[in-house]
Amino acid sequence: MFGYIRPVFSRMSEEEQDAFRSCYCGLCRCMGRRFGQASRLLLNYDFVFLAMLLWQGKESPEREEKCCPYVCFRRKCSCRSNSDMERAAALSVILSWWKFKDSVRDEKALKKAAGALAMVVTARAYRRAAAAYPEFDGAVARGIAELNALEDRKSGSIDETADCFARILCSAAGGEEGSRRRVLEQMLYHVGRWIYLADARDDLEKDEASGAYNPLAVRFTPEERADGTMDERLRVTMLHSRNLAGAAFELMEENAWSASVRNILYFGLPTVAGAIFSGEWKNRNKRNRGRTGQSL
Repeated sequence: MFGYIRPVFSRMSEEEQDAFRSCYCGLCRCMGRRFGQASRLLLNYDFVFLAMLLWQGKESPEREEKCCPYVCFRRKCSCRSNSDMERAAALSVILSWWKFKDSVRDEKALKKAAGALAMVVTARAYRRAAAAYPEFDGAVARGIAELNALEDRKSGSIDETADCFARILCSAAGGEEGSRRRVLEQMLYHVGRWIYLADARDDLEKDEASGAYNPLAVRFTPEERADGTMDERLRVTMLHSRNLAGAAFELMEENAWSASVRNILYFGLPTVAGAIFSGEWKNRNKRNRGRTGQSL
């Protein structure tokens, strides 16, 4: 996962901001408790979003103040986890480990070494999570293999590659039943497709410079990238995915985090997309590097 799924705090009430932060901290603590302290370093906004989607029940979870080792042991308010959050924690570890494995395959030099080291550090957490959710682990493995095959043959189909990644995220709905599963699958699929396209656009210049595969570089000519044709078409298809994810969300039953999810879908995704297209996203991440709990 990539950290693109963020809320816009300025569009939240103070109560909603506190709720979001409590979920962020609650998932962090849950990952550490279930899969070891090293797994807490894997946390990002995408996984918090996943935890909010998987959570069932409208009642606000209990909160407790705990010292956080990542902010000089200041006391932070975190929500008490339940089985839904523990599931989100496990899926987050699995997704992260496979992303590291994919980095070892695709990246060069330092990034390849960093990915290999991360795999070693999180291996125990991954084995524990994969043992708890073998079907999801298998689905991610198959999806990564399909994506690698598309990359190897330099596929110029944006839809084909985005669909492959979207189906990986969609498999997180496994274990759900009935209409909830259908709606959650649709939402995760379209958010996954949005994430893939956002990442492809964000990494385009870097990938071109390094010679790494990027579907946008294959699909669009230099002229289409320069005259804005690529960005215009990409904006349309990303907006379409966001709208379909929003439509699916409106069919879901409200839960304790619905306000945060709604903020992310209707304000966060458009804001991130705008920052990516303008080039501001990279600058913003450089400024926020090393700072936890930051939002838009």
